[in-house]
Amino acid sequence: MLTDPERAYVARYALGRDYHRLIRHRLRQLAAQIEAQTGAFIWLGFTDSAPVLEKPLASQAGLGWIGKHTNLIHPRAGSWFLLGELYTDLVLPVDDPASDSHCGTCSRCIRACPTGAIVAPYQLDARRCISYLTIELHDSIPVELRPLIGNRVFGCDDCQLVCPWNRFAQMSAEMDFQPRNGLDDARLLELFAWTGEEFLRRTEGSPVRRIGFARWSRNLAVALGNGPDTPAVRTALTQRLHDPSQLVREHVQWALQQITQR
Repeated sequence: MLTDPERAYVARYALGRDYHRLIRHRLRQLAAQIEAQTGAFIWLGFTDSAPVLEKPLASQAGLGWIGKHTNLIHPRAGSWFLLGELYTDLVLPVDDPASDSHCGTCSRCIRACPTGAIVAPYQLDARRCISYLTIELHDSIPVELRPLIGNRVFGCDDCQLVCPWNRFAQMSAEMDFQPRNGLDDARLLELFAWTGEEFLRRTEGSPVRRIGFARWSRNLAVALGNGPDTPAVRTALTQRLHDPSQLVREHVQWALQQITQR
C-alpha cells in the first residue's frame, strides 16, 4: 500500500472496529471474573483513554521492554498489540519488571521514520510523528512535513513494519480487528469523494471517525498532493477549493501547488 501513491494507507490498528470499545468490554469481563473470586472491589479500566503511562507500567509488569521507537515490545508478540489496564484497590503480588532492552545495535526504526520523529534511541518528538500529525493535531500540518507524509492518511506503522521482533507477531483471530469498508485497499480519490454524511456512515464504529470529516479531508488532500498529477486528481482537488472548512481549503490549495510544481 505504501508503494502505491494512489492508494490510502491507514494504520493497521484502525482498519477494524474501534479498539477502545473492544478492550473496554474485555476489561469489564476481566473485572467480573476477578470479582467472582474475590468479591466486590473497586476498579477503573483504561485503554489509551486517560493520562495513564501504559507502556512504562507494562514494562514494569514484565510484559516487555520499551523499544527504540518508544513502543512496547514483547519477545514473542513483537509490538503489534494494544494495552489495557485495571486500576484497583486490591492488594496484588508484584511482578518482576522486564529485563533491559533487547534492541541491541539495531536502528531500523530510527532510519525508517519518514519524518525523523525518532530523534534518538528511545526518544520520540511527537510533533513530527505522522500518527500525531494525522490524528491528534487539530490545526494545519506543518508545510515542511507534508511531503514526508506520503499517502499515510490515518496514522503510521513504519517503525513497526521494520522491527525484527515483529517477525514473531501473529495475525489476530479477533473478528472486530478485521478490515471494514475496504480501508485496507482504498484509493485516495475514492475516499476524498466521500461527503460528510458518507464519512460518518462508513466510519461508524471505527477509530477513524474521531478525527472528523475536516481533518480526514485535510489528510487526504496532503496525500493527493504527494501523489501523481492526473486530470482526476486536479478535478477532485479543484472541486474542494471552496470547501466550508478553512482547514481543508488550505491543504487543497497546497496539494494543487504541489502537483503543479512537480
